[in-house]
Amino acid sequence: MTKNKTALEDLADRRDQALVAGGEARIKRQHDRGKLTARERIDLLLDEGSFEELGMFVRHQTSAFGLDKNRPYGDGVVTGYGTVNGRLVYVFSQDFAVFGGSLGAAHAEKIIKVMNLALENGAPLIGLNDSGGARIQEGVDSLGGYADIFLQNTLASGVVPQISAIMGPCAGGAVYSPAITDFVFMVKSTSYMFVTGPNVVKTVTQEEVTSEDLGGADAHASKSGVAHVTCANDAECLDRIRKLLSYLPQNCEDRTPRVEGSAPPDASVRELDTLVPQNPNKPYDMHDAITRVVDTDSFFEIHEDYAQNLVVGFARLGGQAVGIVANQPGVLAGVLDIRSSVKGARFVRFCDAFNIPLVVFVDVPGFLPGTDQEWGGVIRHGAKLLYAFCEATVPKMTVITRKAYGGAYDVMNSKHIRGDLNFAWPTAEIAVMGPKGAVEIIYRKQIADAEDHEAIEEEFIEEYRSHFANPYIAAERGFIDDVIEPSNTRDKLIKGLRMLENKVVNNPRKKHGNIPL
Repeated sequence: MTKNKTALEDLADRRDQALVAGGEARIKRQHDRGKLTARERIDLLLDEGSFEELGMFVRHQTSAFGLDKNRPYGDGVVTGYGTVNGRLVYVFSQDFAVFGGSLGAAHAEKIIKVMNLALENGAPLIGLNDSGGARIQEGVDSLGGYADIFLQNTLASGVVPQISAIMGPCAGGAVYSPAITDFVFMVKSTSYMFVTGPNVVKTVTQEEVTSEDLGGADAHASKSGVAHVTCANDAECLDRIRKLLSYLPQNCEDRTPRVEGSAPPDASVRELDTLVPQNPNKPYDMHDAITRVVDTDSFFEIHEDYAQNLVVGFARLGGQAVGIVANQPGVLAGVLDIRSSVKGARFVRFCDAFNIPLVVFVDVPGFLPGTDQEWGGVIRHGAKLLYAFCEATVPKMTVITRKAYGGAYDVMNSKHIRGDLNFAWPTAEIAVMGPKGAVEIIYRKQIADAEDHEAIEEEFIEEYRSHFANPYIAAERGFIDDVIEPSNTRDKLIKGLRMLENKVVNNPRKKHGNIPL
């Protein structure tokens, strides 16, 4: 403070410096790339006027490599707390205009402080990532900072929701913090994630690949499954995060927020009665079932572009948030495979960790056959989905719309693995396998001995179908609680949610299970 300044004037001057720590030229470059600044992102994410900054005047303490002459306030990350739709959240937003958003010891300490506050006060943590990676000038201190963050992510997992937005580069060790969090949002064309960049890839494998193709939003949304949601720009990304938070509780002890629910139009609901084609091999879009059952415009899909043979996402039923897991007969006939099993298992475990009831729509012919699947470990990966459903103690309701064959019937929240309410539409087929495969095993000799193989096989198929292509044998055994008109599904599920509201189930005492990772 100079002798001509009052203490308040000095404070105001320092605040002004902190607000433009990277300088106007670098802020302009950020805008020229189509990106918002760290502070602009926070302003869009949080309710207007709610942000309270912490650590504005933090500066690094490093003197090596000339850093003692460049010590901007904030050290490349803006941290603090505020509200989204009136509910408390904690946030950190990396500032690419300061040291390229690189992480050093002070930068990491600021992030860890808000992570600790989120954990101690039971509120979601949102990380807005835009960083060139470890600050090389700080050496092992930056690596230690990353590890401290990874540990805190892990300790907070299942305690408070953790959301990561990748809004610029995120490479090397920096990718592992978002990977531990619950949801990863990416912005198309301006964000990327990878452990090793294109230059290293070329050196090691001789592959020529761009940053976008290697680790861009589209690649991670459709190929790796690292990204749960992709967005066109920063503003859309932040808006989508706000929407996601509207379905989530504050922490593992909290309940999901409730809103006024609005039912789909009656005409749309009645279309459920004719949604499933009479031809059992004809596909349909399971989204049409979901959107006609849940509250109007409430379905928020997760992993929309990844493993599309399984649909997962959040919705509301009568204003209550639920998690949706549904086979998609329009993609690979709704079969389960490695990628869809892992996708479903992760989502189910998140819902169970945060007391979000599960609603499962089933139309599954089995697991995908083939050497790629078997050698890729479909047994182990399929067991992840099975484990997740078995372990889950939240209210769990199942609706079988059509096929429920073989082990996949068991896996998809069947009564046998603690499904609370299991409904079936009249079009449901519950059997060990499809009619053709079953007939070829049961009647192999008769078909081989017959003069007209095709005719006798078709006759046996019809006999098998008449016996098993319905839900009533399972209903007789008590494996199905009710066979319902499809247009009554919404009403049945809402009443079921109310009935199960105070459900309490405790798993056997243990440190933790050993999910087949």
